[in-house]
Amino acid sequence: MQQKNRFKLVCLSLALSSVFASASSLAQDLKIALIAGKTGALEAYAKETETGFMMGLEYLTGGKMEINGRKIKVIVKDDQGKPDIGRTMLAEAFGDDKADIAVGTTSSGSAIAMLPVAEEYKKILIVEPAVADAITGEKWNRYIFRTSRNSTQDGLAGASTIKAGGSIAFLAQDYAFGREGVKAAKDALSTVGAKAKVVHEEYAAQNTTDFTAAAQRIFDVLKDKPEPRVLQIIWAGASPMNKLADMKPERFGITLAPGGNILPIMKNWKTYAGTQGAIYYYYDFPKNKINDWFVAEHNKRYKAPPDFFTAGGFAAASAVYTAISKAKSTDTEKLITAMEGMEFDTPKGKMNFRKEDHQAMQAMYHFKIKKDQKNEWDLLELVREIPASELPVPVKNKR
Repeated sequence: MQQKNRFKLVCLSLALSSVFASASSLAQDLKIALIAGKTGALEAYAKETETGFMMGLEYLTGGKMEINGRKIKVIVKDDQGKPDIGRTMLAEAFGDDKADIAVGTTSSGSAIAMLPVAEEYKKILIVEPAVADAITGEKWNRYIFRTSRNSTQDGLAGASTIKAGGSIAFLAQDYAFGREGVKAAKDALSTVGAKAKVVHEEYAAQNTTDFTAAAQRIFDVLKDKPEPRVLQIIWAGASPMNKLADMKPERFGITLAPGGNILPIMKNWKTYAGTQGAIYYYYDFPKNKINDWFVAEHNKRYKAPPDFFTAGGFAAASAVYTAISKAKSTDTEKLITAMEGMEFDTPKGKMNFRKEDHQAMQAMYHFKIKKDQKNEWDLLELVREIPASELPVPVKNKR
């Protein structure tokens, strides 16, 4: 009887050891939540972010997909670009999925809704690719880091391309991205001492398809103002550039000034050769080892070069990889210590998280649309790289 009981105890002990070993093994998985608006108006941006994020992890880990010996598990969630869903998805990631760190999201409105959730769970959220200044400004908390550029960086880069005086009107989307983008652009014009005067701001709903009335209001204001007359477009998703061009703004001496966009949209701008603007990334501009691999590998896999938001996804992956490697932990406080002031490599070159507000400081690019394009994706000519040192982004949070 005693021998039988001992046998049972040994079996139970082995079973429990197996359970604990299995649980320990599961606990070792490094869980990263990636939240993106994979359905909705910004679907293309979200898919690019995911592709870039996974390629970034692959490159940085040498294909092993592990950091500090822990296997990486990426949990992808779709917030549909809706703030309430974004908030729920992040809470679910931290609460139910036990994610160690999170990255997201595509829409600025959804990203802003997610910020308090990171604070509630005391977990790091790396914002990519949402742009609104409020994310690292008035809505910021110490658990928020951002690899994507912000509206002010866009504005300062755009302002640096405007040398003359004249008159500027804006057409932007009527939500956080558009309104903050216009404010940042106006502030940037003042910061760089541009002589151009802003004479009109026009806001349209995100789902607008008919721009006739908005364009007419802009033309009516601009047409009698001092030249050069510029209509600057701040728009996420399908750009209204072609529809505005169809209304022949040149009749009034008005030039369109688009911000950079994804390749499938910009390839429709071929007829606007010589038009200038500023962009976060274009595959042919950065010259470094990472970008060389990124462009070659993306072309091999997808028969097209990496895009605007693919590079952003890679940058976010680099921030995650560098932070956890440096901290040798996923403990939040250790990560914050490691990440404040941290420099990390991206397809654009070096970025670093500013300690005061955790905004990634980075270069931007002044482009000109090419006249002679060799192939489908040969779209932009580099006027110059705008270094981070020339983009005096003010600290806007209340730390």
